Amino acid sequence: MTEYKETTEAELFTARNALRESDLRFQTLADSFPHMVWSTLPDGFHDYYNARWYEFTGVPSGSTDGEAWNGMFHPDDQERAWSKWRHSLETGEPYEIEYRLRHHSGEYRWTLGRAMPMRDAKGRIVRWMGTCTDIDEQKKQAEQNEILSRELSHRIKNIFAVVSGLIGLSARQKPDHREFAQDLQHRVAALGRAHEFVRPHSEHSQPSDFPESLHGIIREILSPYPALTEGRVRISGTDLRVDDRGATPIALLFHELATNASKYGAFASPDGIVEISSRCDGDDITIDWVEQGGPRISRTPERQGFGTRLAELSIAGQLGGSIDREWRPQGLAATIKVNSKRLCR
Repeated sequence: MTEYKETTEAELFTARNALRESDLRFQTLADSFPHMVWSTLPDGFHDYYNARWYEFTGVPSGSTDGEAWNGMFHPDDQERAWSKWRHSLETGEPYEIEYRLRHHSGEYRWTLGRAMPMRDAKGRIVRWMGTCTDIDEQKKQAEQNEILSRELSHRIKNIFAVVSGLIGLSARQKPDHREFAQDLQHRVAALGRAHEFVRPHSEHSQPSDFPESLHGIIREILSPYPALTEGRVRISGTDLRVDDRGATPIALLFHELATNASKYGAFASPDGIVEISSRCDGDDITIDWVEQGGPRISRTPERQGFGTRLAELSIAGQLGGSIDREWRPQGLAATIKVNSKRLCR
């Protein structure tokens, strides 16, 4: 019995040493990260921060343990951070939020906070491991880009307004063309509306009346073209919900397809037809764009325009998709594949 007790104590001593070494390795690794690293107990009690946290905030070691961390955020962000954190603790869902964290200089800098639960073999949460990443420069750059985008969009819409006004003035001089002029003005207005959907948006500038389905977006983008009202555009197949994240790349792609069709393809001919069909293949959705009746195609174009390349990059980068084009003599046939889960949160 004595020998068994001595063996057990030796094993416990070895286990404690191994644990201390493991903790030391973890702290050394965490302190080498460029990110702020923190961890909590299962109930959310903060009990560890790496050196980067104290370097960034300038607060004394241990002063933000427990629930004191929330006081480091901008007052306007504190309740939102608490709400998100409580939701993660209650549900076990990953934590992710952007908030303004007080820097040691006294200013508040935008930071991306993330945390994931660590679970034992039975699926119970034993710890939360989190990071904070300084994204202040990226945030300011995004805000600047948004300002420039809005200004450019404003100027483009002014051009549409000027064109519409010129059409109206011309119609006054030729009353017999008034009906045609009004129809043209409606199409110019629709083109301006389509442009507003195509440009990149922030969560604040996204149009509130944007169609929330795949087919709805396609119809909205094609609304300036006579082929749609004339019944020469046929849309069929599976329709899916699309939110602001998936809307812009989809709108950008079909805007580019329609622009090219009006210059060189089916929309350039009074008899041209475009068949658009969509179908689900597992987690992917495949959309076919098939043109017929336009100018005959004799060969594959030697180069791609900037708009085409931009649309392809947008589809690939934001929706994990691809575009394949086949230049048939009777017209372009394009096959678009995207991850349906990226169309809507």
